[in-house]
Amino acid sequence: MPKRAILSVSDKTGLVELARGLVELGWELISTGGTARTLREAGLPVTEVAEVTGFPEILDGRVKTLHPKIHGAILARPLPEHMAELQEQGIEAIDLVVVNLYPFRETIARPGVTPEEAIENIDIGGPAMVRAAAKNHERVAVVVNPADYGEVLAELREKGNLSPETRRRLAAAAFAHTAAYDAAIAAYFRRLIRGEETFPTHFIMSGEKVQDLRYGENPHQQAAFYRLPIVPSGSLAGARQLQGKELSYNNLMDLDAAWNLVGDFSEPVAAIIKHTNPCGVARGRDISEAYRRAYGADPVSAFGGIVALNRPVDAATAAEMAAIFLEAVIAPDFTPEALEILGKKANLRLLAAGERPVNYVKECQLRPVSGGFLVQEPDYHIINRENLKVVTARKPTDEEMEELLFAWRVVKHVKSNAIVVTKNGVTLGVGAGQMNRVGAARIALEQAGERARGAVLASDAFFPFADTVTLAAEAGITAIIQPGGSIRDEESIKAADAAGMAMVFTGIRHFRH
Repeated sequence: MPKRAILSVSDKTGLVELARGLVELGWELISTGGTARTLREAGLPVTEVAEVTGFPEILDGRVKTLHPKIHGAILARPLPEHMAELQEQGIEAIDLVVVNLYPFRETIARPGVTPEEAIENIDIGGPAMVRAAAKNHERVAVVVNPADYGEVLAELREKGNLSPETRRRLAAAAFAHTAAYDAAIAAYFRRLIRGEETFPTHFIMSGEKVQDLRYGENPHQQAAFYRLPIVPSGSLAGARQLQGKELSYNNLMDLDAAWNLVGDFSEPVAAIIKHTNPCGVARGRDISEAYRRAYGADPVSAFGGIVALNRPVDAATAAEMAAIFLEAVIAPDFTPEALEILGKKANLRLLAAGERPVNYVKECQLRPVSGGFLVQEPDYHIINRENLKVVTARKPTDEEMEELLFAWRVVKHVKSNAIVVTKNGVTLGVGAGQMNRVGAARIALEQAGERARGAVLASDAFFPFADTVTLAAEAGITAIIQPGGSIRDEESIKAADAAGMAMVFTGIRHFRH
């Protein structure tokens, strides 16, 4: 009796070539709707599922393959009693299942798609066949990825059958395929009910591999880059690499940090990142001025840095960036003139991420721990003037208030303990990742030097002692922004008052571990 394969695919890449190879090997083909039409148009013999089951497709195609003559044919084990039962029921065994699923992810990615359209693109029969075949991989082979067609055909031609190892590998890929499919559906429904259940009982997430990376943080660590089933517009995972060397693990970490930082500003802002911390951030009348000022904040650290800009890169900005060595640049887009200029630096990685929408939604943040992982909402909180509480005798001037808000948005993106000194919309000093706050302040103020006079200072968390305020006063800082909430707040306020500084509390901190 000839072997039989059932083929039902949404992605028809390589379908005809696979089917023709099977027919040449003497296999019989069973298929459904559009797949059957494609095979017939290629001149290949195919039997419709309805002819096998003796039952028509019903409910607008919702029920096609959900039938004992299909699932019995797939699930029967190679046991005498199972084979006898198939014969008794008039069922012929199926030996190969070739299925990929309705384009759910592609459907929900379309602008304006309705929940009704999304639901109709949830495949039921396909996953059922895939899981049945994967469960019974001892006898039945299952193929969900067109990239595997060539290898499957080659092994069938050479050996007449697939080895247990190949079946097991294909079964693992099949279960991963249906798991990822279900994860995308679960993520979509979580978005529909966002706010009702932030942290479900079972947190399900899957990723599609974008690329293998040369290595991880260090050469002895393997790594890969994955994207989520639903990629938010304006995100790093959705960015297009326009030129340059292959992205590394560290490049991607820094690019994400840089892109998130500039995304917090509506005015033109440029950021230069090293080891996920900003070494220069500035705003400007246009993006070219913003970049020049960000670079001028710390030219030494900017060498070999990652640049992010929240406006498209024009020729003037490209010319400035081309003057030094940079690892990568991410921006909404690049003008043709900018690409021509930066194209002369063939190794420079350029990423066009598109405009980040005002209502940008980022998935929950995950951090692995031994035996599990932590999940939290992203730190989206943005402070404005109305949220600030002036706690000193002197109120900040309008100019100081604008500067404080700028510094506060920057310090949010610096590793704790974090201190940032800024003036005229430019970072002058950044103290990042220190074990005590006054140590972070010393680093930031020493880096700022004489430029600290007339500048403002931002702290990501409250001052446990007045020492940071005293140090800032000695350096010439005129205003401070910090969360407040320490049992020693009064000491810090008195120190600020004694120095004639203004200080405001935000009531919210930005710890970053």
